[in-house]
Amino acid sequence: MKKNIVVLISGRGSNFKSVYEASVRENWAEKYGLYISGVISNRADAKGLEYAASVGIPSKVVDHKGYESRGAFEKDLADACDEFGADLIVLAGFMRVLTPYFVDRFSGRILNIHPALLPLFTGLHTHERALQAGVRVHGVTVHFVSAELDGGPIVGQATVPVLANDTPEILAARVLVQEHVLYPRAVRLVASGRVKLDGNKVLMDEEASRELAILAQ
Repeated sequence: MKKNIVVLISGRGSNFKSVYEASVRENWAEKYGLYISGVISNRADAKGLEYAASVGIPSKVVDHKGYESRGAFEKDLADACDEFGADLIVLAGFMRVLTPYFVDRFSGRILNIHPALLPLFTGLHTHERALQAGVRVHGVTVHFVSAELDGGPIVGQATVPVLANDTPEILAARVLVQEHVLYPRAVRLVASGRVKLDGNKVLMDEEASRELAILAQ
């Protein structure tokens, strides 16, 4: 059964690119019936739109600046997701906080990636805050989106060591490598139904659990 993945971006879309490349490399369409059907950006100048065009994925801009209210913006954003037939919505550097209206409309069908080991360091500037806090392990989290900022149930995490000479930029680069491994894997497992949300609990089969656990370092 065909399932459509819609990716939301605001900038360069590096995680979108990693998901797309994995979908081609692993032949998601033939093996699992999974397709990236569209990319939506809230910024017309997002570099990720250029990449989408280069690989033939349809895209649309829903510019939040053109709306008088968050509600009006999210209605058009949700309608655009529906136009692309979204079975799963993947946030890939989408820099807008989603309200309960949008989250409830696509309940259990929105994934986000956050550059920290949630519940630590929600919000922005995660790498700087990790260094300031003196943690010895940092990383990345994929989670289902809830109305609480970075508070949805966790699908998977990958860790990196924090080293003595780390700067926020060096640490961010190390985390990004893990983002590009973890997110495609999590997207595939959720889209194919092997990982799903049941209330506030994430359920997965044993093999999916092993696939996600392999990433811990």
